[in-house]
Amino acid sequence: MPTAIAVTGADLALSPQDERTLPAAVLDGLDQQPLEDALAAVQSLVDQHGHLIVVYSRAVPIAVEQRLHTIRSLLESDRIALFRPDLPPLAVAVLVRQLRQLASCDLGPGVLAAAGRLLTHYLHAGALLGSVARLDRVPSVGLKSHARSWVPGSQFGVLAHPKPELVKATPETVLPGPEFGTWLLVARGHLQSDWVTDVLAPAWRVQGLRETELPAESADWWGTGKAIEFCAYLPDLSVLYQLVASVRQGVCHWCGIDVIGDRCVFCSATPPSASELAVRSARELTAGG
Repeated sequence: MPTAIAVTGADLALSPQDERTLPAAVLDGLDQQPLEDALAAVQSLVDQHGHLIVVYSRAVPIAVEQRLHTIRSLLESDRIALFRPDLPPLAVAVLVRQLRQLASCDLGPGVLAAAGRLLTHYLHAGALLGSVARLDRVPSVGLKSHARSWVPGSQFGVLAHPKPELVKATPETVLPGPEFGTWLLVARGHLQSDWVTDVLAPAWRVQGLRETELPAESADWWGTGKAIEFCAYLPDLSVLYQLVASVRQGVCHWCGIDVIGDRCVFCSATPPSASELAVRSARELTAGG
């Protein structure tokens, strides 16, 4: 069975991008149900799929995150990966869908889990906001930006990833966009504006545009429900697969699965340092002698 991809809310499980996109497992209300039930649900997924990758937003309630770590600890499993990318909720949902696409390919669980960190570099995520007075997750927003948000009727384009940026949204002003072909996903909150679809999308030369519901955690992440969230992404499975497959693979020295990058997402082990390798080699030589 393919590696299971799970989310902490149904609104992070977007509709399939193509016929190969696998469904997401929804671990909804983990903090509201008895611990025994939550343990059983996660254990069932691990038993069915071998490995489980849980992706969640940094705006998830702290009780949910604590429950996830409790479950992983109690199950004492290196087959459960918890991944919390530094992305707004809509971008998290997009990343989850990309992983669901890749889960249908011949990628090992360690490579698939690490692919999440790789693919974040190809996402451009932001929002149009009616106020930035309570926005504290994007470091480029300073006191002057806060002051401008008090002007009635002002709207602001904010890029949270890959490089934070803030502009006052006008027909002539846009945010820096991707230098490669993308599609744009848009989620409308309680804000009336066509700036994202009529100004930003043409400036970014997106190849396609889709709309979806605003994730429940977006209001907390952006500091306001008066938002239109957007995310530019690579939609094609063949491109995603080539990006991941082009990265040199290694073997985790702790749990033994194939990985890419400098850390195993399942057991959190990092490659041993040069000094550690030298000590290990010396011990092996001594034992062999």
